[in-house]
Amino acid sequence: MNKLLASIVPAAMALVIGAGYAFAASYPINKPHEVDWSFAGPFGTYDKGQLQRGLKIYVEACSACHSMDLVAFRTLEDLGYSEGQLKTLAANYEVEDGPNDEGEMFTRTAVLSDYFPSPFPNQEAAAYANNGAAPPDFSLLAKARYVERGFPQFVFDIFTGYNESGPNYIYSLLTGYQEPPAGVEVPEGTYYNPYFIAGPALAMAPPLSDGLVTYDDGTPETVEQYAKDVAAFMMWAAEPHMEERKQTGFMVIIFLAIFASLMFLTKKSVFASKEH
Repeated sequence: MNKLLASIVPAAMALVIGAGYAFAASYPINKPHEVDWSFAGPFGTYDKGQLQRGLKIYVEACSACHSMDLVAFRTLEDLGYSEGQLKTLAANYEVEDGPNDEGEMFTRTAVLSDYFPSPFPNQEAAAYANNGAAPPDFSLLAKARYVERGFPQFVFDIFTGYNESGPNYIYSLLTGYQEPPAGVEVPEGTYYNPYFIAGPALAMAPPLSDGLVTYDDGTPETVEQYAKDVAAFMMWAAEPHMEERKQTGFMVIIFLAIFASLMFLTKKSVFASKEH
């Protein structure tokens, strides 16, 4: 028995200490901000003006490091662009194609059917150019970066169709760079951000600054506005058919409500003359 206790107690202590350490080292340090999004809720819709500004932020400030492999140029018509505008945008990019008649790959100017190309030839090159951390692809990032809101909020999220966690996280991360607090040291070449989901600091330097990108519609050119616009655009990139999905879901609920009412009235009519 003593030998059994001697083997169990250290293991139990290790589990408790390990659990305590995991709790103490949980990230992000700060919960993401709750932002008011136009697409929130069961009847939310995308703001096309905001999506166009978000695309501008991606093209001018983010595409030098981040790919968007699952978004084709032609799908940007949903944002309100004409075919000519999209052809002009696509012409700014080179894509790899082939093989040609000689069996070799070649590059050509992108067309509407092409997808946004990666700025790096492979993951290793991307990591080498960015302090050892390859920048993630933007296509699905707004859905992939989900931060639990805890009890009891996550219970309500199930019934309200909450899907703003990713955009909230992206906005908070982009606006959350700050000097580390006293006593906190971060590795060289990284930047302290209490909203980062994987640690206290990340390799990406603050990508936005006031006045970095010019808006044509008079919208404030601030880090906060840039972050909100690009986060909304990334949400659209991850779920471009969200509005149609919500409309379909609403129609299904209406149909089920009418169907249930008809079934109830039919049952009541059929069994009205029956003895119970």
